[in-house]
Amino acid sequence: MPKNTPRQTSPKVSTLAAGVLAGRVKPTAAQVRTLAGSALGQDQTPGQKPKGR
Repeated sequence: MPKNTPRQTSPKVSTLAAGVLAGRVKPTAAQVRTLAGSALGQDQTPGQKPKGR
């Protein structure tokens, strides 16, 4: 498997995200954690670059 292959989001998480973004669903704290974890799990950037001084 190549290094930068993004993970696939489960249909359940994808449906939840669509509902939240459309304003149809008010997510619980647990659902927010699930969505955040999914987003971070798909992030291909190794980390934030330090801001220049």
